[in-house]
Amino acid sequence: MTGTTEALGGSAAVDDAARDVSRPFYVYAVLANSLFQRGVFVLFLQHRGFSAGQVALLQTLIYLVSGLAELPTGVIADRIGRRASIVIGQILIAGCLLGQGTFTDYWVFLALFVGQGVGMACVSGSDTALLYDLLVRRGATAGYVKVKSRFTMLGTVTSGAAIILGGQLQRISWGAVYVGSASCLVLAVVVLMVRVPEIRGADAVDEQGGAEAHHDATAWRAMLRVATPALVTLVVVSGLMHATLTPFIIFTQKTLSDQGAGTALVSVVISAGFFVGGLVPLLSDRANRRVGYRVIVPVGLLALAAALGLSGLGLVWVTIAAFLILVGIPEITAVLVDNVLNEAVPSRHRASLLSMISFVESALIGTGYLVLGVLMDGLGSSVGMATYAAVPLLACLLWLPVLFRGARVTTAIEKPAGEKAS
Repeated sequence: MTGTTEALGGSAAVDDAARDVSRPFYVYAVLANSLFQRGVFVLFLQHRGFSAGQVALLQTLIYLVSGLAELPTGVIADRIGRRASIVIGQILIAGCLLGQGTFTDYWVFLALFVGQGVGMACVSGSDTALLYDLLVRRGATAGYVKVKSRFTMLGTVTSGAAIILGGQLQRISWGAVYVGSASCLVLAVVVLMVRVPEIRGADAVDEQGGAEAHHDATAWRAMLRVATPALVTLVVVSGLMHATLTPFIIFTQKTLSDQGAGTALVSVVISAGFFVGGLVPLLSDRANRRVGYRVIVPVGLLALAAALGLSGLGLVWVTIAAFLILVGIPEITAVLVDNVLNEAVPSRHRASLLSMISFVESALIGTGYLVLGVLMDGLGSSVGMATYAAVPLLACLLWLPVLFRGARVTTAIEKPAGEKAS
């Protein structure tokens, strides 16, 4: 009875610590995702007089730059601090958004999109590393999945609401859309500076107190130390999942339009998809405890394959139903995979290693856009979608050895002192 009482007390202490750490991050998630231009920026670029090819080049550029900048910005985040990297990134993005709302020359936009890509890379990896390490510092990593799922939910739902609000702000002016987005990013920075403490890689909070702790001099050595075959497989499989999900969400707009849906219906469906994708991750903690990531990974991949296959039937209401029902399942997978990856990498180089992983994902997402675009142009939007289902099925096949052999993804050396390795 005493042991039970102590366990309950310990669990309550972990929950309290997780709440203290997570509250400012929840506010940050809302503000950082209040990007009102997200749902109308293509229309804005067309309003500026840019052709479809020029718009496509800007999008390709931002993904390319973001991916290439992941590695150096991750190292910088570990050196100067994760919070500092986020602040630099969000301020840079805010400045680029203000520039887009001010200038009209295409060459200026190329420079602004390069800057925005660098800003995105500064934030990527640093936000997760900061959140996880603060939980490690408070001994509350057991609550990470729950915190991360709520963080994801708030960000995604806010994005959906911002898409709707962006259309309303545009009635005032394009300047209101872009100034509003930049202002929310600045407020997000203020929340971080006031409420969130800094953590640098040198703190190495998850390696303190261990006699066998490894203090690698570089992130590359740390990656080689933790890069088990199962971990490498997880990174590739996760990248292929994102390379399917992200283009699928964007190109569903074209698929629905080609299948006869009007613009108003398409906008409602995509907004609803954002809300579904935001709410479903709240089930991540329960899925982690009852099923585990090893099983959830193939489930998410098969859900994506099914959604793509059903979209290939060419029936608009089947496409809508498949999109809304299945689009949220991979979001659960993403939260659980994020937790595993954080457990697998040491704190000293966490931002650097997560940036390396983000680089792989960015490269695969960029390739996925090109492949799906070519398939839809060559085979038609519906058949192209169905054909692209081969990508998540391939990822599922790659995961089968990990699923059935029970290979370890994480190692036992990353756990903080006093915490058992799972």
